[in-house]
Amino acid sequence: MTVVTRFPPSPTGFMHVGNARTAIFNWLYARATGGKFVVRIEDTDRKRHSEEAVAAIMDGLEWLGLDYDGEVISQFSRLDRHTEVAMEMIEKGQAYYCYCTPEELEEMREKAKAEGAKTFYDRRWRDADPSTVPEDVKPVVRIKAPLEGSITIEDKVQGSVTVANDQIDDFIILRSDGTPTYMLSVVVDDHDMGVTHVLRGDDHLNNTFRQKVIFDAMGWDVPVFGHLPLIHGPDGGKFSKRHGAQSVQEYREMGYLPEALFNYLLRLGWSHGDEEIIPRDKALQWFNLDHIGKAAARFDFAKLENLNAHYIKDMEADKLIELATPFFKDRHDITLDALAVERIKQGVDELKSRSKTLLQFADEAAFYAKSLPFAYDEKAQNQIDGSKDALAALLTKFEAQDVLTADSVQGICKDVAGELADGKLGKVAMPLRAALTGTTVSPSVFHAAEILGKDETCARIQAALS
Repeated sequence: MTVVTRFPPSPTGFMHVGNARTAIFNWLYARATGGKFVVRIEDTDRKRHSEEAVAAIMDGLEWLGLDYDGEVISQFSRLDRHTEVAMEMIEKGQAYYCYCTPEELEEMREKAKAEGAKTFYDRRWRDADPSTVPEDVKPVVRIKAPLEGSITIEDKVQGSVTVANDQIDDFIILRSDGTPTYMLSVVVDDHDMGVTHVLRGDDHLNNTFRQKVIFDAMGWDVPVFGHLPLIHGPDGGKFSKRHGAQSVQEYREMGYLPEALFNYLLRLGWSHGDEEIIPRDKALQWFNLDHIGKAAARFDFAKLENLNAHYIKDMEADKLIELATPFFKDRHDITLDALAVERIKQGVDELKSRSKTLLQFADEAAFYAKSLPFAYDEKAQNQIDGSKDALAALLTKFEAQDVLTADSVQGICKDVAGELADGKLGKVAMPLRAALTGTTVSPSVFHAAEILGKDETCARIQAALS
C-alpha cells in the first residue's frame, strides 16, 4: 500500500501555525514512507472564500519546503461528484430525503433539550411513505446512521475511541439548495484522492465517527486516523492573538527561518528521545506516528527564538545575507551593494552571535552598509556631542596609521582614554561607536573599525565632528 496523506485547509484567512504543524506531520509521514502528500483547498464556503488566503497557504507551504504531489484540488470544483455520491446513497437505501420545516426542527430541538436527549432529529422521514411528501418544501438529504451498537476508531494518536450509535443522528449530507455538506465532501474527496492516512487536529475527532458512517455506507476503505493534540498558548489557554503571532507569514516577517519554524513545530507534539535540534534530513529518518503525544502542546516563544538563533549561527554567510536582504530594505531603506556584503561577511560571526532573527541580524549589520551622510539616533548624538575632543584625537591618530586593525584601534582608544578620560576606555569607545554606526549598540567597535578600514572610519569620524 502506498501511503497518501493530505493537507486540506479552508481558504478563509492566514495559515495558522496549527495548520502548518498539521501539514508538516502529513508531509513527513508521506515522505518518510515513500508515499504521496496531496493538497486540497476546502473552498465550498464561497461567502468566506478568499483568493488571497489561498495564495497565503500556498506561499506558506513553499516557504516551509513542503512540496506536494499532483495538482492542488479545489473542493468546490467537485460539487457534482459529491452530489452524485449522495444520489447513489439514496438509490442504495443508505440515505433519504427529509422534508422537515425549520419550525418542526426547532420543536424537535426543544423537546430533545427538555428530555436531555443526545440527538434531536426524530428520523420521521427515514421510512416515510413517499405519498406523504409535501410539495412546498425543498428536502435535504440525510444519511441513515446505524441505530444500534457503536462505532470504534483505532486512532494512531488517541488510541481506541468508541462512540455509541445513539449519539449519532441522521445528519444532513445534502442541503435543500443541493449543495453538499462538509461531512460528505471530505469523505468523497478523501476516497477519490486515495487518502490512506488522515492526520488532523483532535477538534475533528467527533467528525470522524460521522464520516466513518459515510465510508461504511459506500463500502469504501476507511483511512487510518490520527488526531493531533491542539497547540495552546504559554498559559495553557487556546492559542490566540493575545499570546502573540499566530500565522506562518507573521513569523516570516519577524525574521524567523523556515528551518527553525519547521523544527519547532515538529517538536511541538512529537519527540525523538531528548533531541531538540532536528534538521529536515533527520526528521525524515526518524518521523513516525508512534511518538506523537496525546497532550496539548504549549507554544514557547523563547524556545522558538533560541532555535532560530541556532539555525542562524549554522547558516552559510552568503545564504544568511541573502535571506536578510529584504529586512535591510524594509527597516533601513538600504540596498546592499558588493562592498556592504563584503563588510558584513567579514563581521558575520559576531553578527550571528548577536542575532536571534533575521530582523535582528539586519539591525546589527546595517551600519556596515550605510553611506555618508547618515543619521544618528538620540543617544548616539549625545555621545558625539559630549566627546568631540576624544573623537578629534582619535581621528588624528587613525590618520597617522597605515592600516587599522582591531588591536591597533583598541590600543589607540586606550591611549586617548589615558590622555582625556582618566583612563576610562568606555568614554572613548562609546563615542567612536556612535560615530561609526549611528547608534550606541553594535558589535565590537574595534573590529568594526578594522572592517570599515582606515578611510571609511576616518570619514565617519570627520562627519560626526562636522
